[in-house]
Amino acid sequence: MPQNRSEIILKAQNLEKRFPVLSGLIKKKTGEVRAVDGVSFEARLGEVVGLVGESGCGKSTLARLLLRLIEPSGGQVMFQGRDLLNLSAEEMRKARRDLQIVFQDPSDSINPRLNALEIVSEPLAVHGFSKQDRLDRVLELMELVGLGRDDIFRHPHSFSGGQKQRIVIARALALNPKLVVCDEPVSALDVSIQGQILRLLDDIREKLNLTYIFISHDLAVIKYVSDRVLVMYLGKIMEQAPGEILFKRPAHPYTRALLSAIAVPNPRKKSHRIMLQGDVPNPADMPKGCRFHTRCQYARARCSQEEPGLQDVGDGAKAACFFPLES
Repeated sequence: MPQNRSEIILKAQNLEKRFPVLSGLIKKKTGEVRAVDGVSFEARLGEVVGLVGESGCGKSTLARLLLRLIEPSGGQVMFQGRDLLNLSAEEMRKARRDLQIVFQDPSDSINPRLNALEIVSEPLAVHGFSKQDRLDRVLELMELVGLGRDDIFRHPHSFSGGQKQRIVIARALALNPKLVVCDEPVSALDVSIQGQILRLLDDIREKLNLTYIFISHDLAVIKYVSDRVLVMYLGKIMEQAPGEILFKRPAHPYTRALLSAIAVPNPRKKSHRIMLQGDVPNPADMPKGCRFHTRCQYARARCSQEEPGLQDVGDGAKAACFFPLES
């Protein structure tokens, strides 16, 4: 594992994405959904930043904003000192060599008509590599992800789900990126295969000193892979902390509720599941004050009037809560 993690490679500042709500025959705008609402965080070289939250909280939207696959409504994305949002189309195309993504379902992110050689070499072809250089690089990558040289001529239908994800990982690594966004990369796989892919990703990170933004709704996976964890709820970061701190001493009630859902592999140890009351608020009609207060058992009057920002709670952790929990 890399020891020097002082270099900040990615920095998001007040990142926002608002989608209009349209209604009627003329599609008149009647509101907006704040899918990502003022998110700020940093990622350092060689670090794994885990991003966790319930489905629909804005994790995947944030991932696409970081890579400028969709345009933000506001904020900055600084990558190696440059604001990606100010780059021209040609400058952004060059910058994408250093920024890659691994999607959730490998079957949806590869062309079934292409063989593995063609799939993995797509980024190389786009960036002008010669045919021989593409072949050499693909053979190198196939070995790196645990596939054989003869596999380059096989088509996706002949691979298992785990093998397909290895091909997708190889394609993401083709241009020697510095940062890879892993958007639920194992959730579509069998549990036994998930462990193999997670170990593969960790081995590759150590060999290449990569930075990962690792997105998952599975806290057990996040605990295994992450150096630092961001907890997201309705488009906002509710807590961020080093992994070992967050899993031992969660400060936000939402984080504690999520952690209580992790299965304990000990039949003699009783779990104390915290069941959140009420429904998730409508993202197009966010409640006043803290967006979590309608489901929080610790909410007080102030929580329904003011929205808390992230504040230090010790040991490098921050929580968006006026009344953070004690350990």
